[in-house]
Amino acid sequence: MLPVTMGLTDGVLTALTLTASSLTSNQPHVTLSIAFRVAGVAFFSGAFVYFVSKYAEFRQELVHAERELSLLTHGKLAVGYLGRSALREAGFATLFSSGAAFLGALGPLVIAAAFPRHPWTSVVAALIALALLGIALAKVLYGRMLRWVIVLVIGGGLLTVIGIQLDIV
Repeated sequence: MLPVTMGLTDGVLTALTLTASSLTSNQPHVTLSIAFRVAGVAFFSGAFVYFVSKYAEFRQELVHAERELSLLTHGKLAVGYLGRSALREAGFATLFSSGAAFLGALGPLVIAAAFPRHPWTSVVAALIALALLGIALAKVLYGRMLRWVIVLVIGGGLLTVIGIQLDIV
């Protein structure tokens, strides 16, 4: 659940940042082609970041285990079966996370392409999606729901403002 939730959050935030000026202007600029291209960017950038961080986390756990076991040679756990297992697990988690990032970015942009006369609809939908993701994260992580919702919605709003200033798409 966590890789999917993180991927969806990353995808929505990427879409808001890259396309905010188009999503908030009176001139419809977001097409299905742009929606899929931005979602593709979210997929690949999310995959790279998630894989590197997850694999590094797993490798760090193996290094820590070597220290706890007082092994004389270092790196043996990371290059053996456990290292390959860490690589596979990071790869599978990355597929879920990056697929969710693709869908998270695609959702608001498809709404923007479908309703070009109401550009703010997609921003509102993205912020609602972030609020729902905040609820999911709070439940999974046993956190304060309102705090997660507020942080994600404010973060999405700030990235929208930054995206408007950057005027990328």
